[in-house]
Amino acid sequence: MKNKLKLIVNNTNQNKEIFFIKKELQCILNLYARKVSSGDWKDYGLSINKKEISFDIYQGASENPIYRISKNLKPKNKNERFYVLDKHGNLITRSESIDKIVNKVEWTKLKLIKK
Repeated sequence: MKNKLKLIVNNTNQNKEIFFIKKELQCILNLYARKVSSGDWKDYGLSINKKEISFDIYQGASENPIYRISKNLKPKNKNERFYVLDKHGNLITRSESIDKIVNKVEWTKLKLIKK
């Protein structure tokens, strides 16, 4: 058994930018709790790579999330720090603040219309 898991109790020395900070995650989880209690959303997942971390939102038991709230870890512009994608990968909105994204999007009226 060469690969062993290690429990890290104090990880304050690590780079905090590789994940959502507490305030950002709290804002997303508050939105998620409201939508779960209304019956709109059912599950969530987190995905991470070198460029971004995403909070994936699922409506039911499906392979693809209906929304992805993402944090760009290496943005080119300030307003590309956070963004929301729909289930087809289309950009819904982007902002420099997670609060603006959560409050700006009308999650109840948000629907994809085919052209």
